[in-house]
Amino acid sequence: MASNRDRDVLVHVGPGTPMGDFMRQYWIPAALSEEFKADGDPVRLKLLGEELIGFRDSDGKVGIMDHRCRHRCASLFFGRNEEGGIRCVYHGWKFDADGNCVDMANVPPHQDFKHKVHAKAYRTAERNGLIWVFMGDQAKVPSLPMIEATLVAERDNNIDVFMRECNWLQSLEGDLDTSHVDFLHGGHRKFGDFDKSDLTRFGALRRDPEYDVREADWGAIYGAYRPASSGQTYWRIGQFMFPFWSITPSAAFDLQVYARAWVPLDDHHSMSFRIVWKEGRRRGVRLDSTSGTVVGNTSHLPNTTDWLGRYRLVANKANDYLVDRTEQREGTYTGIAGISQQDQMVTESMGPITDWDFEHLAPSDHMITMIRRRLLNAVNAYRKNGVRPPLADNPDGYYQAHGGFLEAPENMDMMELYRRKLEETRANIPYAVAAE
Repeated sequence: MASNRDRDVLVHVGPGTPMGDFMRQYWIPAALSEEFKADGDPVRLKLLGEELIGFRDSDGKVGIMDHRCRHRCASLFFGRNEEGGIRCVYHGWKFDADGNCVDMANVPPHQDFKHKVHAKAYRTAERNGLIWVFMGDQAKVPSLPMIEATLVAERDNNIDVFMRECNWLQSLEGDLDTSHVDFLHGGHRKFGDFDKSDLTRFGALRRDPEYDVREADWGAIYGAYRPASSGQTYWRIGQFMFPFWSITPSAAFDLQVYARAWVPLDDHHSMSFRIVWKEGRRRGVRLDSTSGTVVGNTSHLPNTTDWLGRYRLVANKANDYLVDRTEQREGTYTGIAGISQQDQMVTESMGPITDWDFEHLAPSDHMITMIRRRLLNAVNAYRKNGVRPPLADNPDGYYQAHGGFLEAPENMDMMELYRRKLEETRANIPYAVAAE
């Protein structure tokens, strides 16, 4: 059983930590493309414990770099984003999006040494509404990961973002704990409340599924299964993908493309980037982060400019997530409105870093124990023996991961079922194979 010593290896992400060095071998979602305007205001970003700024230059290129000017360490957040670079207002030194010093305005030309000065800048890329950053060796930058949901054209997908006040792994594990769905999110619902075409009714009938959990090249796959119609089994299939991606079975297997990144901001905060295409949902409309419904962005507090000021939810621990005790007793199971807020409440209530020595994992937590072991083994192999992290150099490997719920003949092997349904889904839904 994993201990707090193992936990500390996995949740600390700053420079020089085992997990921090491991994470830096992967591309990381950093922001929505719409957050950065050409020659617009710089944006403070915190990623893997580093304090950074992001900006878009006059030609539309995105730069992400350490916020400190390489002259006297004044913050470039207060700089002028102008004419192809960010200019420090202290002495006028200017850096382009690649971190090159392009002007030393306060130094006489014959004493200029800008060719020797370089900001700590990271390679960036954009794809379908997301800005990505690679914080590892800048001379060995891999291709972007072929995560299915990120290949759906920006006009067709929906991306929502919110910050969570706990470590990244704690957030991720909540996505991979499927038996909580019929308590936390649906404890008030009864089997007879559902239309007969709604497969999720079987979760209300049997809230104690059994599990099939397997290692996969991309991380791990699980199937929670229980009896369904006569001679049939109801499956909920989800995924973990290195280093921090999840796919939850939140819709029918053949009607949704989904992925969520739990990006570590620091040891105590993570940012969720959820990317969804779902059959029948209006395209290109931002989802409400609390419920997935198309009602605008009213669930967020206004963004502020501090390091942790982006995409905070209105319902938060400071106001007890707006819990309504009357509604809890007489209506919903929790008294808290919205799936994301319910998840946020339980996950943050564990503390910023939960105590693994205190918990008692059950058979229903098999996926959690699997991904902890997978991560520990991979981090230790990289740290001790230089073994490259899984998929860090094989971005195509992500494309085999998909998730959703479905009904299948009883006693069918999960992986046989998965491969068959994945082939059928890819053949019939063109968006699933859309490339850049």
